[in-house]
Amino acid sequence: MATAPKDFRFGNFVGSLIRLVLWILVIITLVGLPLIFIILFYVPLPPVKGEVLTPYLFFSMMVDPSRTIPIINFLIHTDFFRVAVFPGFTYAALLAAATIFIERKFLAKMQLRIGPLYAGKIEGILQLIADGLKLISKEIIVPSGADKLIFWTAPVAFVVTSAAVVALIPAAPGWVVADLDVGIIAVFAFLGFFPLIALLFSWASNSKYPFIGGLRALHQMIAFEIPFILSALSVVILAGSLNLTDIANAQHPYWFVFFLPISAFVFYISSLAELERIPFDLPEAESEIVAGWLTETSGMIYGLIQLGTYVKLYALAALFVILFLGGWSGPQIFPDEIIPGYTGDKIYNATTVNAIFWFTLKTLGMIMLILLPRGINPRIRIDILLHTGWYKLIVLAFINIFVALSLVYGGLMGPGGLLSG
Repeated sequence: MATAPKDFRFGNFVGSLIRLVLWILVIITLVGLPLIFIILFYVPLPPVKGEVLTPYLFFSMMVDPSRTIPIINFLIHTDFFRVAVFPGFTYAALLAAATIFIERKFLAKMQLRIGPLYAGKIEGILQLIADGLKLISKEIIVPSGADKLIFWTAPVAFVVTSAAVVALIPAAPGWVVADLDVGIIAVFAFLGFFPLIALLFSWASNSKYPFIGGLRALHQMIAFEIPFILSALSVVILAGSLNLTDIANAQHPYWFVFFLPISAFVFYISSLAELERIPFDLPEAESEIVAGWLTETSGMIYGLIQLGTYVKLYALAALFVILFLGGWSGPQIFPDEIIPGYTGDKIYNATTVNAIFWFTLKTLGMIMLILLPRGINPRIRIDILLHTGWYKLIVLAFINIFVALSLVYGGLMGPGGLLSG
């Protein structure tokens, strides 16, 4: 069991923080600035007020907000920024990385342990980077007789599919990579690929334990996919739209979780099964089939699958927030202006910042709720799992559909309803 060092000194702690900041500055100077120059010389950027952007002009803009803000506004509203940074892959990956660290500390506290401690000095905050470097440095072992094409491409497909689900989920009004009219259908279409990827990868591993885990994943998906979709169908009935942004906007001033609590419960349980988390982690049951369909993974193949898993966890938590918790709705807590009286171009938008804050806060709360069963629940048997999906959750999901129809035809909810926004 890890224990706190006896020779801890606050001065040493402050010194470690200063050294960390200095290393960050050195890395930015040696790596960041050359990258900026490469971009400025080789990437065509739009003229700023009639001036061609050169390295000299760029650095002069950094000390003149009236010249800096227009170019920043242009960059943050490009499709590349939405895909690569926010609300795309970087935002989801950062939340996924934070989730890994929070999960380890959270479970450690529940089990009266300390968890990550030494890497990074501050509660082991750099442990994730240490683990990532370790995975990168490890050898990737391909089993003899494995189908190498599928074995190498399946982990990449797993991450890409997770990113595709993230691309469909809005994080604030107007902030979504792909705002589809049939967004909820597209989400479930992509989610249906995960068990197939697991089955193909397990078959390509040429080992019995991964193949058993892949078959379990397929059975689990079939048992829980139907109540998963039906629980979302009741939300679609109340919102009158398949578009995720419209669904979030339809929950003003009342969230759908107040009218469809059973549907929210079914969606939560189905999400645990979709994520293969305790008590539904039978495809990866380490006490029965080593590590399930992940048995033959090593190095960055394992790292890619874990990254895809936690990005998928963020996506399902965010989807729950959109469907049941009002998305980004919440009281306005940010001021309309940071600098009173400033009349030039602005980056700050109080409404957007407020929406991002509430969406992120709700999503993190939902992630904690998904992590909780791992510390308090045992793994259930496969027959109980299938019975739960086929007999119990489907019945509850159908009951919710009738409740939703009653609310719509009773004139309480739906487009034009008494309680609709």
